[in-house]
Amino acid sequence: MRRPQLILASLHIRTVHFLTIGIVIALLGMFPVSAGATTPQLTASPASLGFGWVVVGQTKTLMVTLTNNGQTSATVSGIAASNSQFTVSNPGLPLVLPAGQSVDLNVSFTATAGLTVGTIQFSSDAANATFVLDVRGGGTTSVSLIASPSTVPFGSVAIGASSTVPVVLTNDRPFNLTLQSASTTGSGFSVSGASFPLTLNSGQSVTLNVSFAPKSAGTVGGSLYVSSVALTVPLSGTGGGATPTPSPTVGSLTLAPTVVNFGNVKEGTTETLPMTISATGASVTVSSASSSSSQFILQGVSFPLTLASGQSLSFNVAFTPQSSGTVNGSLTFASNASDSQALASVTGSSSTATPYSVNILWNYSSGAAGYNVYRSTTANGTYAKINSPLDTTTAYTDTTVVSGQAYYYAATSVSSSGQESTRSTPVEVVVP
Repeated sequence: MRRPQLILASLHIRTVHFLTIGIVIALLGMFPVSAGATTPQLTASPASLGFGWVVVGQTKTLMVTLTNNGQTSATVSGIAASNSQFTVSNPGLPLVLPAGQSVDLNVSFTATAGLTVGTIQFSSDAANATFVLDVRGGGTTSVSLIASPSTVPFGSVAIGASSTVPVVLTNDRPFNLTLQSASTTGSGFSVSGASFPLTLNSGQSVTLNVSFAPKSAGTVGGSLYVSSVALTVPLSGTGGGATPTPSPTVGSLTLAPTVVNFGNVKEGTTETLPMTISATGASVTVSSASSSSSQFILQGVSFPLTLASGQSLSFNVAFTPQSSGTVNGSLTFASNASDSQALASVTGSSSTATPYSVNILWNYSSGAAGYNVYRSTTANGTYAKINSPLDTTTAYTDTTVVSGQAYYYAATSVSSSGQESTRSTPVEVVVP
């Protein structure tokens, strides 16, 4: 069965719309650091907890270690938070801490809109009978800087050894972000890998290397803090063991393209563009994908799915504008990759005017029951089928093209048994 030969027929030209983007920037500070003349009997490490910006309704948890530095035991009889947004894991009260002993506690912050400052009060029979831990966090509708991974548990690391985990910071805003500094809290934690201050363009990333070198046996908590955007990444690790525990290999999920621009699409019609996701470094399981707008949907893929290292999967993104104007959105792919919430931006516009169109003709293929038409924006790129159902004629009109874009068309013939030929030699169309 022969593959069909394409013939370019005609172009029709109309208008294009553009988008203006607004910018909002928010800041949240850290606690000042102070030093006392003597060490009280009960202390906490870190000395205060800053949760940074947290999306409203979500919860972030940081570890704090309560230590008895005295020569006698201390009994903690009460733990109370000044604000219900802060909670402490229940260690079982009364809690007896022998001299020189510690206990690890998890403090959680559930964000509401705005800045929240509070305290965690520990009541005991220690020399400092009332010990206060300062806590602070902010609630926002979305964070400007995305950390992947969002928490770093180092597991067990031998004393005298160290373990390093890369943390990727990505600017999720449509404008530039300037990061003033990055620092860590908690014994044994450190950060390197970038010089500050630095500026990230929209969608740009930088990788920081966060290390844990335990100084003593036991579990410690801390955080990575990025100033000017008030990003906090919880850290934890345990000192001890004969050899370091290697960090598991974590794969990366790559989206191509990261910006899907449909241009102008006629209201009530649907245009599709191809997208590819790829796994590198290790296998990646994509648990789900979501769209911020019902006008953008994924076609030809279902979740969950697992991609082996080096494997790719292509599918279509469809845009069906419901009214005139510009629509912006995002596609989020949740996975176990280092970038656990991979994002792609989608945009498109619509007007009541008839958009461009391309008429395609091809030669009859003997034995064909029908034909499929495929389109790509690059000659050697991914071709997406644009006709549905099977075309029984030898002509097709594509009404979803936009000005200034090059398109490549190819066709296949399909037999009555469903066997499809290879694609024809592509024909290039450049819309003025």
